[in-house]
Formats: sequence, C-alpha cells, structure tokens
Amino acid sequence: MVLNKRSNSGVEVEEEGHGGGRGYTEDGTVDLRGNPVLRSKRGGWRACSFVVVYEVFERMAYYGISSNLVIYLTKKLRQGTVTSSNNVTNWVGTIWMTPILGAYFADAVLGRYWTFIICAAIYLSGMCLLTLSVSLPGLKPPSCDSGTDCKKVSTLQLAVFFGALYTLAVGTGGTKPNISTIGADQFDDFDPKEKAQKLSFFNWWMFSIFFGTLFANTVLVYIQDNVGWSLGYGLPTLGLLISILIFLAGTPFYRHKVPTGSPFTKMGRVILVAVKKWKVPLPTDPKQLYELDPTEYSKKGKYRIDSTPTLRFLNKACVRTEDITIPWMLCPVTEVEETKQILRMIPILIATIIPSTMIAQISTLFVKQGTTLERKIGSFEIPPASLAGFVTLSMLICVVLYDRFFVKIMAKWTKNPRGITLLQRMGTGMVIHIIIMVVASLTDRYRLSVAKDHGVVESGKQVPLSIFVLLPQFVLMGMADSFLEVAKIEFFYDQAPESMKSLGTSYSMTSLGLGSFFSSFLLSTVSHITMRNGHKGWILNNLNASHLDYYYAFFAVLNLLNFIFFLVMTKFYVYKAEVSDSMIILQEELKSNIEHTVAKQEAASRFNLT
Repeated sequence: MVLNKRSNSGVEVEEEGHGGGRGYTEDGTVDLRGNPVLRSKRGGWRACSFVVVYEVFERMAYYGISSNLVIYLTKKLRQGTVTSSNNVTNWVGTIWMTPILGAYFADAVLGRYWTFIICAAIYLSGMCLLTLSVSLPGLKPPSCDSGTDCKKVSTLQLAVFFGALYTLAVGTGGTKPNISTIGADQFDDFDPKEKAQKLSFFNWWMFSIFFGTLFANTVLVYIQDNVGWSLGYGLPTLGLLISILIFLAGTPFYRHKVPTGSPFTKMGRVILVAVKKWKVPLPTDPKQLYELDPTEYSKKGKYRIDSTPTLRFLNKACVRTEDITIPWMLCPVTEVEETKQILRMIPILIATIIPSTMIAQISTLFVKQGTTLERKIGSFEIPPASLAGFVTLSMLICVVLYDRFFVKIMAKWTKNPRGITLLQRMGTGMVIHIIIMVVASLTDRYRLSVAKDHGVVESGKQVPLSIFVLLPQFVLMGMADSFLEVAKIEFFYDQAPESMKSLGTSYSMTSLGLGSFFSSFLLSTVSHITMRNGHKGWILNNLNASHLDYYYAFFAVLNLLNFIFFLVMTKFYVYKAEVSDSMIILQEELKSNIEHTVAKQEAASRFNLT
C-alpha cells in the first residue's frame, strides 16, 4: 500500500505502508528540519550505536571523577571522613537532580538534540576547568606529605575546584536525561520488530556504558593514585571530547521527537482546573468528557489517550459546564491522562530513593573502608576505589545473562516478552540491597574484630586483612544494579507519556540525586546523634574506632521497611496502556513460538516411542 504524506515543509512525499521496509515512521519522529523520516534511513540500532559509544566515553569521564573524589578530598584538600563523604554525595546529588531542568527544556523548548548539544559544551568546559584546577601551580592545593605544618588550601583553590564540579553538574543536567531518551526514540513503538528491539535496548545500553565505568574504576583510578591527578583528570576530559564528536557524527542517522510544550505547565493547569471544579459531578459515560478531535493530535505527531478510572478526581478538569467562559478552564482528556501517568509514578520514585542511598556508599564509605585494609599484591598496590570495578563487572555479566537467558526462560512461563514485569525486576534488586547491607555489616564487624586483636584500633593503622574481604558487597551491588537500575530507567521512560519522555527519564536520575542527598543527611545526623553523652560515635575519621557495622545494619533495616512500602505501592500501580498494538503482536508471536516448540517436542517424543 502506498500513501501520500505531506511533510512539515509542505512537500508531498511517497510513503510505503507498514511493513514495507522503506515506510515512514509512525510515531511522529522527524529529521532536524521537521520532515518525516524513512524507517530504513534513520533510527534503529545503527543510530543507537553512536549514542551508546558516546555513553561509554561519557561514563569514563564521569566516573573518572566521582569514583576517586573522596580520596582527592581527603588527601589533597585534607577533609575528614564525614565532610569528604558529604561533599561527594552532595555533588553527586546535584548531578542527578539537574536533569529535571534539562528534561524541561528538552520537552518544552529546544528538543532533546539541541538541549543535549548545548549542555554537552557546558559539561566539557567544566571538565576542562577541573583538569586545570589540579594541574596549574596556582590552582592546585599545596602538597602535604608530612601531615604536619601543611600550607592551608586557599579559598581561590577551593572555589575553582568546586566551581568546576558544579559547572560539570549543570552540563550533565541536559545530557543525562536526553541521551538515553534519544537512544530509545530511535525505535518506533508502532513497528513490532522495532518494539522488540526497544525491549532489549536498556539492557544493552547499561551493558555498553559500563565499559566506560569499568575503565574509570580501574585504569583511571590507578593513574590518579600512582601517576598524578593531572593525567587522571585529563584523560576523562579527552574522553568526553571524543564522545561528543562521536555523537555529532551520528547526526544524519537520528530520529527526533518534536518539543510539545512545557509538561509542568500542562500538569499544573490540569491540577488547578480539577481543584476549581471539585464540586462538579463526573458524568457516568467517559465519552461525555471533553477531548480534541483525533486529527488535532495526528497533525502534531501526538498520541490521543482514552480516559481511565484511576485518579478520577482529575477527570473533573475535562468536564464540560455551561458557565465556562475561559478556554483554559477546560482540559482535554489526553492532557489529564498524561498528568495521571506522571503522578502515578511518584510513589515508585519515592520507593527508589533508599536503594539510591545505598549506591552512594560505593564511592564514599565503601572506598574509605578499603583504605584501612592491606592493598598490596606483591609490589602492586590496589587503589581502594578500583573495587568499584567489580560492581561494573558483576553488572555486565548479570545484564548479559538476564537478557540472553533469564528473559527467555521466564517469558515461556509468564508469556511476557520482558520475562517479568519492570516492577518485579525492580523489587528483585531491592531484595538484593537488603542482603548487601547485611553482608557489609557482618564484614565490617569482622574487620573491627581483627583490628582489635592486632591492637590497631586507637592508632588507626592498617588492619592486617586483605582488601578483597570487601569484594562480596561490591559484587552484590552489581547484581542489584542489573535488576533495579536497568529496570528503573526503562520503567520511567516506558511509563511516561509520549510527550514527556525526557521528564520521565529524569525521574530515574532524580531518585539517584535524592538518594545522594539523603545519604549526606543520614551520615551527618547519625554521626551527631551517636556522639552524644560522651560516646565516640559510629563514624569517625579513624574507621578502626568507628562502628560502620552498626550503620550498615541500620541501612539493612531501612531497606527492609522501604521494600514493604514498595510492595504496597506496586499493589495499586496501574501500567499505562500501550500506544500501539505492537506489544500484543509480540505476545502473540511469543505464544505461537512456545506452542510450535511444544508441538515439535511432542512430535519428536512420539517418533522416539515408535
């Protein structure tokens, strides 16, 4: 079937229908000039390859800074355990909170591509300034090898260093929520084949980007500890420059979603109008609610959404009344449903904050623990931050096993192309987080007992115990991430309205930001409370005299309570309806394949019997 379709520029173009191979995308994606795009020419895994390779180098840059930052603050800026840990988590929290702003500009004003390009330039400038702050004699802090009579770090040096960090944070606000969304946008939900590819996209996305993380947690950390901070920060800066150039090289192959206006304005309007109409009765027939003509949505490449019974109060915003004289006092059903979809995800967002707090421990207290243990293998000394590489390795292995084997096995049982639902996958990760903190608590109790037996509690000297005793908690953290973090980013992207995908993706990053800030709050609060009445406290500069085992046990209980809260929230969560029937087609294909396999097995069995 051949259709004529008019592009935004007014030129009529020939379009082959669905399944023709050279047809135009049906999800409203366009090129940078606003013209419809051929499925065979743009998008798919070819376009995603540029996006994924960008993220490999970007993660190398980001984790090249964050993984060993607590060590730099301790050694070079001479900050204590609590102060350095809080400075790291506050900065990481900012890194993951600014995506809310980046998502706003992408969805409302500039579009994802141009928001990304502008913020990538800011990101690169922050990385360059950070490299200069650890390289130039007037900007880098004075060396202090003796530990006494050290020259104080100047206000200028602190200002430049932290100014660079937070400039970098502003840049990531526009890159992090948009890069994964740009990648997912390369697959058309209306094409079953591309829909199937999108189901695997986030697994392979996480698999690929953590190669950059692995490099940062091993090679870069070693360079920073043993060669120098100038090279250790210069390499990730160069890596970021390469990643931006790679992304730009893929421009001719990208599909783009058109900005659809401020999501916050639409949501605020729906809520305000619903409140103003709180006395208005709802009609029994949802068809009586106000809605735009379907052609209004198709012209703009948008999706019309039918009314749902959840959060019924908001339906009042689209009730027609005779006394309405102001146009904005009547919202279409689709805007109301988009608002519902965003609001329904908030309880799930809240439930992911505590697990994000656990992740913050990897680059802070877990690393600080490592500094108290023996790190030499022969003449080679292992940087404590390099243990985070085992988180990455564990995650890489688990993601591959999950996508290649677990999904296929579970799909035969559940008839779900994903194997298990996104919320079930997130819940599995939360259970592993409980186990992690129990293991971490028991491990630290053992470390403290060895420190006491060898008389190094008060002196704070190295405990005669291998750093690899911490390995289980790092490996388990990677396993947890392969379930929770991958599912989280896919869930918030998948469940967000089509016009608010960047905002939805930013939810997964917001949970990381809130988790980091909450980590700072807990660390300061627990340190303050436990030091009352003459007690030493749970967390001191001397970790041999501290009680991280108590702190981790507290986290285990916190994770357990949070998991119960998560179970309650998922009980009431309603997944959004698919915008196309491609998921139904995939489920039918899966069912058909299973029936075909069973029939073959039965036929083979009968043949053997005869």
